[in-house]
Amino acid sequence: MTTLVVVSHSDPDSLTHHVARSVSDAIRVAGNTVETADLAAENFDPRFEDADLKLFRGNGTTPADVRAEQERIDRADHLVLVFPMYWWSMPALLKGWIDRVFVSGWAYEYSPGVGFDKKLDRLTVHLVALAGDDADSLERHGVDAAFRTQIERGIIEYCGATVGSTNFLYETDTRSREALDAEVADLASAIADQVVVRQKALASG
Repeated sequence: MTTLVVVSHSDPDSLTHHVARSVSDAIRVAGNTVETADLAAENFDPRFEDADLKLFRGNGTTPADVRAEQERIDRADHLVLVFPMYWWSMPALLKGWIDRVFVSGWAYEYSPGVGFDKKLDRLTVHLVALAGDDADSLERHGVDAAFRTQIERGIIEYCGATVGSTNFLYETDTRSREALDAEVADLASAIADQVVVRQKALASG
């Protein structure tokens, strides 16, 4: 079973990258294959430009960089998105990756008279959001509910994928790296366990 870990942060020494590496290591230790997509280091272009618009309108071809990302996801059974929360959502780089990669014809397709075809039903998606605020504040403002509506339902389930888990790492701007390490390890282990459970379920039929 293969997992694609996608990380969106420009600083390779950031806590976001530390979390992504911890998740990847835990999944490898559990006996599964991991591929990493570092969107900033790879200079992925998040801009939805003319070629993307033509593809959306049905009179263009898939740009090469988008096709490469789709092929990486096609090799995966699990997709883990690791990102800092910007304005209670994901960074523009990651949102642009989703905008350009999760397109009609590959992630989903609607045909008049036929209906809606969700094409990513083989994929399980895990979200790992690093929040500067505390849990009580995000719950009070409905951020957890917004994630369920906007990201879980509006992106993952819209394409037929399964929501494996949504994880928040809180107070990342005020706690020390040392104080966060144990929580990061637990989070990584929990995601790895879910990957293994999913693998066993598929193997058992």
